[in-house]
Amino acid sequence: MSNVAIDQKVPSFTAQATSEQTVELDALKGKNIVIYFYPKDSTPGCTTEGQNFRDTIDQFEAANTVIFGVSRDGMRAHENFKAKQEFPFELISDPDEELCKLFDVIKLKKNYGREYMGIDRSTFLIDAEGVLRQEWRTVKVKGHVDEVLAAAQAL
Repeated sequence: MSNVAIDQKVPSFTAQATSEQTVELDALKGKNIVIYFYPKDSTPGCTTEGQNFRDTIDQFEAANTVIFGVSRDGMRAHENFKAKQEFPFELISDPDEELCKLFDVIKLKKNYGREYMGIDRSTFLIDAEGVLRQEWRTVKVKGHVDEVLAAAQAL
């Protein structure tokens, strides 16, 4: 799979998500889709970002937009995170990094002097025809969801 670029159709994919859901991109045709990648369940920034999406879900739904969070965490961690935070959207588990590679979000990161490959917090907005319309990379959580919502509402 090659990386997706702005104004290109996103290749179809199938992924496992919480609530025993299988997410198929083609099955979501007719809806806008927000896919946000985050490093790890139940960490401060990732929790805040998820809560911000949760707290604006009605506005995203009014804009015909569904939301999916993606990390490399396993399904059990996702189910716990989703339940604890009462997320009204599904979390996709991507342990093999297939979606991470498709959207090119695995980057060299540094933490306390240690270097490792991890998810660069990123968000992608796909329109109802399956075309990537906007991307945000190296996201700072504060104010981010409001930007994504405005872009979804503008589609």
